[in-house]
Amino acid sequence: MEYVGIQKQRQRNNMRSLCLLVLFPCLMAGLVYLACFLLANSTAWMSNDEEQSAYSGQTINLLFVTVLPYVLGGVALWFVIAWFSHTAIISHATGSQPLERRENKRVYNLVENLCMSQGMSMPAVNVINDDSLNAFAGGINNRTYSVTLTTGIISKLDDEELEAVIAHELTHIRNRDVRVLIISIVFVGILSVLAQSGFRILRHMPLGGGGRKKNNGGGIFFIILIVAIVAAIGYLFASLMRFAISKQREYLADAGAAQMTRRPWALASALRKIASDPLVEAIERKDVAQLFIEDPKDASLRSGNLFGLFSTHPPIAKRIAILEQF
Repeated sequence: MEYVGIQKQRQRNNMRSLCLLVLFPCLMAGLVYLACFLLANSTAWMSNDEEQSAYSGQTINLLFVTVLPYVLGGVALWFVIAWFSHTAIISHATGSQPLERRENKRVYNLVENLCMSQGMSMPAVNVINDDSLNAFAGGINNRTYSVTLTTGIISKLDDEELEAVIAHELTHIRNRDVRVLIISIVFVGILSVLAQSGFRILRHMPLGGGGRKKNNGGGIFFIILIVAIVAAIGYLFASLMRFAISKQREYLADAGAAQMTRRPWALASALRKIASDPLVEAIERKDVAQLFIEDPKDASLRSGNLFGLFSTHPPIAKRIAILEQF
């Protein structure tokens, strides 16, 4: 097998991630066109009007050109809000608190020494009061970069294992992985909210009544159903893209940690301990769980090949096996 250096592999992953991220707005445009196609033909299908169906091509294009700028504008606005508020959102979702140097000099010394050896700025250090073993990196620039550790991982790993975990998270920061993941998480979140909102409206939508009111109700129901189904299809494909981004970068962060500490076996040992108890009880959101070194929300999904497609992280046993080959 051809050996690929870490720098070259990082460039490959960045290019693959860029390609995947470009697909998100293309996917949105495709979904908008699909929704326009279904909506333009819905009246003809419901009334069996073949003459109206003949004009559906022009109607679809006109509807698409009219709707697309509003959709992309809404997506852009949503993205900007999420981009600048993500730090507060993640802190609230995880219940993390700043860890001062005087509270744990051991952790601070490990982070500081690694940063000095790599010429990196010192990120903020946060802690989650949970006995489980997990950690994640956050932030999009030097002002917001952070490394967050659970109290369990701090107390249950020895210095070399904890240093390896911190090195893994610092590699995410150095490679700007969190920035890429946040972009993908925002796009997936938009489609998820649309799909969930559509199906929620459908569940509570009354279809009773008669005459014209009943026909109007049926038409609205059909339109909302189309939007919900299209959004669900988009959510499925966008999620697969996001999972591909995350899996690639976990392997690279493992390799970066091994290079940084010169002790790949230490990270392998840490991952074994993490695998025994990665569940952070405060984490309820799947998008936030994706940031952790071991996703606490989908550990049960990685046992089968089919479920592996929907996993945010590669199997931890495979990650350990690769580290042991260094």
